[in-house]
Amino acid sequence: MRVLFTTTPDKSLFQQMVPLAWALRTAGHEVRVAAPPKFASVITQAGLTAVPVGSDRPIWRLPQLDPDRMEAERKGLPAPYSAAETPLEALDWPTLRAGYERVVGHWHKTDNFPMTADLVEFARHWQPDLVLWEPLAYAGAIAAQAVGAAHARLLWSIDVLGLTRSRFLALRARQPAAEQADPLADWLGAYARKYGGEFTESLATGHFSLDQFPPSLRMAADGVRYVPMRYVPYGGPATVPRWLWTPPERPRVALTLGIAATSRFAGHIADVGDILEALDGLDIEVVATLAESEQRKLRRIPDNARVVSYVPLHALLPTCSAVINHAGPGTFLTTTLNPVPQVAVPWDFDEPELARRAAAQGAVLTVRADRATGRAVRDSLLRVLGEPGFARAATELRDQFRALPSPNELVPELERLTAEFRSPARRPQ
Repeated sequence: MRVLFTTTPDKSLFQQMVPLAWALRTAGHEVRVAAPPKFASVITQAGLTAVPVGSDRPIWRLPQLDPDRMEAERKGLPAPYSAAETPLEALDWPTLRAGYERVVGHWHKTDNFPMTADLVEFARHWQPDLVLWEPLAYAGAIAAQAVGAAHARLLWSIDVLGLTRSRFLALRARQPAAEQADPLADWLGAYARKYGGEFTESLATGHFSLDQFPPSLRMAADGVRYVPMRYVPYGGPATVPRWLWTPPERPRVALTLGIAATSRFAGHIADVGDILEALDGLDIEVVATLAESEQRKLRRIPDNARVVSYVPLHALLPTCSAVINHAGPGTFLTTTLNPVPQVAVPWDFDEPELARRAAAQGAVLTVRADRATGRAVRDSLLRVLGEPGFARAATELRDQFRALPSPNELVPELERLTAEFRSPARRPQ
């Protein structure tokens, strides 16, 4: 097969595609990865073949790059995506519709318009059999339909976008005909007609969706066909430092709050310095991964703490007894592959909902980031270290993830699904 991956230019989203891309490649299939031009170096660094499409534009433009509004938008899920954590009966149609109009106009269009035309042109040239796109890269669905390819979303977190879409459609069906506006369908439908097709829900959620979460954490939308796949960590180039070669003499605790807070926003909501100082004096070894900009904010580094700019999580976490993190999808997924209890301090987008689901499973204690004082985090950490139930739940969660098929094991199923959904009459170039 020819398999085309496509992504918006975000490292954390693309990195979740890499293990599957290599599984397909080592199974003998041809693989290409399409993204805006400046992202090509990230793709080739992963050993994959890049296809630059369109032009480079900043992503995460939902708040139109106004700093104050960007900070306000960070707190949890904005409308309409807050619908994913709200019961259907509690949703308000005008608010939901207005939220869709906003994110389509100021986020999804902005991310996809620069690369859609080029992506369709490349697809017509290369004729992929299967297109795999991350959920923000709707251009992948448009290009796939234009050439009759099978296509699927590769989810990088719980399916907030899919469940929101499902609830939007359910609420829309209850409205008078004159009020049944559908901003997403209008936008995607215009592209579909431009390239000889028509709007179907597959343009919003794929022919099927690859889900890296087990049923206990999965966010499932009506009408979406989910195909499970085990998460495999890939974080880009990595070197294991010498100090990781030796087992820790005391319980090791990782403190990692991700890169989004410093790369896209003004910094961490939680006071990292206060947390580190609150952990001072405990009979533990703290390893904190912090951007240099955040390191400069620290008043002091406690004697039981090691602060580094980066260390590969998949190498660090097997040596840890607990992890303090932000419940960012990549960090959370990497952590779950080890039987390590977590203290989550979520804030951005789907982090609070993911942390809530994990807390209900039993492996995680949650302290919202704006309430994550040093004392609150210290108390939660002592609980997850001292109460055996958290370690047992973490082991159960690890086993749930390990039970999912690996990317290599999934390849035959992808071959079958491609044959099922690929158009029998491929469109001419």
